[in-house]
Amino acid sequence: MATTSGKMRYSVEGMDCASCASKIGTAVRKLPGVVDVSVSATAGTMTVNFAGEENLPAVEKTVRKLGYGLAVKAGADAAERKVQVPLAPTDHGPSCSDHDHAGDEHHHGSDGCCGYEAHDHAAHHEGEHDHGHSVHDHGAPASELGLHGHDHGPTNGPWWRSRKALLTLASGVALVVAYLVGYLVPSIAAYAFVAAMLVGLVPIALRAFAAARAGILFTIETLMTIAAVGAVIIDASEEAAAVVFLFLVGELLEGIAAGRARASIQSLTKLVPKTALLEESGKTHEVQADTLEIGSIIVVRPGDRIAADGVIVEGVSAINEAPVTGESVPVRKEKDESVFAGTINGEAVLKIRVTAAAADNTIARVVKLVEEAQESKSPTERFIDRFSRYYTPGVLAAGALIAVVPPLGFGASWSEWVYKGLAVLLIGCPCALVISTPAAIAASLSAGARRGLLLKGGAVLEGLGKLTVVALDKTGTLTEGKPKVTDLIAVDGSENDVLGLAAALEAGSSHPLAVAILNKAAEVGVAFPSALSAKALGGKGVTARIGEEDVFLGSPQAAEEMTPLSAELKERIRSLNDDGKTVSVLLVGSRIAGVLAMRDEPRADARDGLRSLMDLGIRTVMLTGDNSRTAKAIGAQLGMDDVRAELLPEDKQRIVGELKSKGLVVGKVGDGINDAPALAAADIGIAMGGGTDVALETADAAVLHGRVSDIARMVKLSRITMANIAQNITIALGLKAVFLVTTVMGVTGLWPAILADTGATVLVTMNALRLLSPSLEGDEK
Repeated sequence: MATTSGKMRYSVEGMDCASCASKIGTAVRKLPGVVDVSVSATAGTMTVNFAGEENLPAVEKTVRKLGYGLAVKAGADAAERKVQVPLAPTDHGPSCSDHDHAGDEHHHGSDGCCGYEAHDHAAHHEGEHDHGHSVHDHGAPASELGLHGHDHGPTNGPWWRSRKALLTLASGVALVVAYLVGYLVPSIAAYAFVAAMLVGLVPIALRAFAAARAGILFTIETLMTIAAVGAVIIDASEEAAAVVFLFLVGELLEGIAAGRARASIQSLTKLVPKTALLEESGKTHEVQADTLEIGSIIVVRPGDRIAADGVIVEGVSAINEAPVTGESVPVRKEKDESVFAGTINGEAVLKIRVTAAAADNTIARVVKLVEEAQESKSPTERFIDRFSRYYTPGVLAAGALIAVVPPLGFGASWSEWVYKGLAVLLIGCPCALVISTPAAIAASLSAGARRGLLLKGGAVLEGLGKLTVVALDKTGTLTEGKPKVTDLIAVDGSENDVLGLAAALEAGSSHPLAVAILNKAAEVGVAFPSALSAKALGGKGVTARIGEEDVFLGSPQAAEEMTPLSAELKERIRSLNDDGKTVSVLLVGSRIAGVLAMRDEPRADARDGLRSLMDLGIRTVMLTGDNSRTAKAIGAQLGMDDVRAELLPEDKQRIVGELKSKGLVVGKVGDGINDAPALAAADIGIAMGGGTDVALETADAAVLHGRVSDIARMVKLSRITMANIAQNITIALGLKAVFLVTTVMGVTGLWPAILADTGATVLVTMNALRLLSPSLEGDEK
């Protein structure tokens, strides 16, 4: 395969069925310089990997020749054509490995939360899984370029103004006129119905003829043309006209439904305001949001939507992040914290430094990733594609046999059995079957994205429902990833005195444990004095002069070297250590003032989230690089029996491989840091995070608002979707089977036959769109 030198994404207008997508893909794939192509009818997009930009005009010309509208997707430009530039990495803030605290020798003592795993958002198994992202050759030669009976003009604007709608209306009016003419002048009724039929059939027949010339004999246009012309020949022109009209109605409804599914995810882009208040030289003025440059400062008033991804540089406010993360409770944000475009500022004026251009903000990335996911195919969808290649020729053969065998072999009536054969052709139209899977997957991907569940493709969606075990990282996944002060023990003085002195020692430090103490002091409202001559004591702790005395905060071992600890206090410290907490002792001069214990606490929903997974029959296991005592303490608190600690990245990968070797379907959940090997080894990799670049770009799936309970929601959504697909296939094939039998028995004819096709298509599409309903998510808040 040629080396890809670029990728271009297009919006394809007028494409609302899998048959259209298959034909476009087949045509474009055969063009010189095209390395690969993915076409999604449900997303209305086409992505072309090409070996040279000079080949793009031929691609665009070919698609337009097929009768479709084509436009480069917003945000794609010449630079994007040349290379795929990865999004800039996100600064995830300080960690245990990058703090600066008086010479980098700060130590708070007993092993506990400073056993943070050294996380690294390494690129996640790109190319290691085949999740259906490849495009499959549907077996058609380049010349097989038929159309689907659609008017493939632009679909922008109200559906009733489209040429497809106007053609359907014209056909319906012609049918009504034919009925009136037949009632008033019965002798010419047959001719009136033929004329009415031709209004709708001529465009279909022309496409069928063009397809036949291109070498495609087995298209729905061919089936419709044969059935309608055959009906006229056996003197059933009234039914022929009605069948053509009903076919056009069904196609119109299919296009409307497809547009609704498409609009569901695209509506996210409307959350970002069109304008922003830009601050320059101390003054603000309104500008278009899509013109904001990285580094610009914007002002966001209370109640306004934030116009760009950015970092707060001034102000504190509660941010409603529900549009992006699905989190219903506003999140309090302050200076140096990140905010997302499209979220709502609740309380106070904020100044925000822009960190991403409009085309790269969180919502734009989510929309792009979901659209790309819709272009990939699940295993079920690929099977349906393969099946449908043989299905339509089989229907033609069956119709021909039904039409000629009884008259030739058994002397039956030619008109009766030809009529039945024509009805079989209409019953056998593959539209409902072909659309049954992609419609459900597209609706499900959109529903997930709107709730902060990003799934990259049908294969991922299908695979989630098959998980039998989920391995979860501890730090940042099951826990918040930020230690908190959990216990304050005052030995000499009050708890506030102990906290104030500890905060004075830690002022200005970015170490996670220091930040935990400072946050606790801020939460309680404790003021603390200034510390002089602060310095770190290698591997022991930190000391400084506060007032007239030397104050020390560090490990119990280091503290005991300075002042003996009582047996009772040692027992309290041992108990805290057994709970997986990091303990620091505060000394004022030679006196023991108090003890502080800190731990990275579990997420608020972690226990319920794990229980939800177990209720779904999924086993859970913790894989962490933290020390065994802390891991087991957190595991016990969360009700996890299988806890594996002190693991290196390669150990996590090995354990995932061992689970898979036992026949288990493994999901690996991490925050995208130091879990990359295990994520790559797992059947499904799930990233926890708030929409960070790496989390969005590297995992199979991402939980944007970081709730453990959302992993179970993903599994539920997968299982609901697969059940919906099974329903769709049952509807598509079941209706055809019933009407096939009744047609051969002489109970039903052409009218019910076309209703079996168009009706099944509409039913399947509408059933798939039920997945957009929040009620199907289960435990929605």
